[in-house]
Amino acid sequence: MKIQEIRELIRLIDQSSIDEFVYEQDGTKVHMKKAAAGAPVQAVVAAPPAEPIAKPAVEEAKPQVQAPVQAANVQTETKQQEAPKPKAENTENLHKITSPMVGTFYAAPSPDAPPYVKVGDKVQKDTVVCIIEAMKLFNEIEAEVNGEIVEVLVQNGQLVEYGQPLFLVKPE
Repeated sequence: MKIQEIRELIRLIDQSSIDEFVYEQDGTKVHMKKAAAGAPVQAVVAAPPAEPIAKPAVEEAKPQVQAPVQAANVQTETKQQEAPKPKAENTENLHKITSPMVGTFYAAPSPDAPPYVKVGDKVQKDTVVCIIEAMKLFNEIEAEVNGEIVEVLVQNGQLVEYGQPLFLVKPE
């Protein structure tokens, strides 16, 4: 993971209402946690385990990056930020619409507009179901399958990771 990507993640966390963020990919782990208002966001990046031919210095590297917190009202919403567990019903036959990127989930095109889809809505493969904002770009996410929305797994404004399930769809 490049330092510029880490800085962008810090900016996204600063601008969101989440208090803690953990990201793991290919053995690299990024853990960010907000402190009280006015304190910096701390990000700890653990380097991936080195291959046998790699230098030991790379294996022990754990850089820290700090950025100022811009959010004045930081609320403890850790429980709400976790994706709700799917219902006890059989989810094996359901299609999961997943996030193709790290970003912020938006259920509607604007704050005053109704959501693209809600539980019970019928969707087609090309139906836009949400927007993921990444680095000031708004990416429309399509349903990928014809069917009915059974469950929305994330909340509006929540930070989502690559591959994280967003919706459960009962295929037709």
